[in-house]
Amino acid sequence: MPKKIPQRMCVACRTMKPKRELIRLVASQDGEIALDPTGKKPGRGAYVCRNRHCLGQSIRGRKLDKGLKTRVSEEMIQLLIHQMEALPPDDPNEEEPGIPTGN
Repeated sequence: MPKKIPQRMCVACRTMKPKRELIRLVASQDGEIALDPTGKKPGRGAYVCRNRHCLGQSIRGRKLDKGLKTRVSEEMIQLLIHQMEALPPDDPNEEEPGIPTGN
């Protein structure tokens, strides 16, 4: 019998994907929000697809705040944007990333 692959939902696009294909963000009890590459940090977690569009949607619509059940600070948003800029664009012809710039 094949092993079951854990599925999680992206807070932005609401698509179910294997857990390993998503990025987990975790809010600890002391209010810190951090990327969780291992998926094992304690705290409330929310998952976002590994693309610029979903990160932008989760920030713009405050979906990340709702998923983590806490307010995500502007500093943390800027840190997430910086880290996500290393990802390839959703579309190779894309010039503008789908990430808000804080305007």
